[in-house]
Amino acid sequence: MDQQERMVEAILFASAQPVSVRDLAARLPAGCDPAEALAGLRRRYDGRGVTIERLGDGYAFRTAADLSFLMQTETVEQRRLSRAAVETLAIVAYHQPVTRAEIEEIRGVAVSRGTLDQLIEMEWVRMGRRRMTPGRPATFVVTEGFLDHFGLESARDLPGLSELRAAGLLESRPPDAGMAVPTIARDEDDDLDDGTPADDLFDDA
Repeated sequence: MDQQERMVEAILFASAQPVSVRDLAARLPAGCDPAEALAGLRRRYDGRGVTIERLGDGYAFRTAADLSFLMQTETVEQRRLSRAAVETLAIVAYHQPVTRAEIEEIRGVAVSRGTLDQLIEMEWVRMGRRRMTPGRPATFVVTEGFLDHFGLESARDLPGLSELRAAGLLESRPPDAGMAVPTIARDEDDDLDDGTPADDLFDDA
């Protein structure tokens, strides 16, 4: 293993968050090629107990997917999301960047501040760029933490509609044209915990 691979390996091992190629380049000595080092390391770790995974724009060490059962414990603390939060998260993931007004239009009901605050507090959703439209409304996008949690390289790897319906996460009726999630018509937002474990959102996808 050459020196630049050793340095990249050390940075990834010590980092609590995925590290981008740009961040690696800023930390490595001049003349190093972090992309080349990453490619070499990923080949070295391919098929081992830990691998180097791409998560959004960053890279991180992760347990090999087929060995995840070894990491399980008998007591697992599950974060639970309300139905409103699950629907809002799905809309952000599939329509990002999306404004609050657009979320409300798709859901057919007002989105309470607490719903978005919960998703932001969980670090699954963050503020995106403001739209260059009257009022310059803020947009919302999913975070690398969301991608990391569900093992996604990017939002393009999200399951399709048929997979979500098969998992029981969407109604079986066809959605309206151009819609990636069904419209939920209700008089007011439902922020009560409906017992949906956050970790189960895409388990069957």
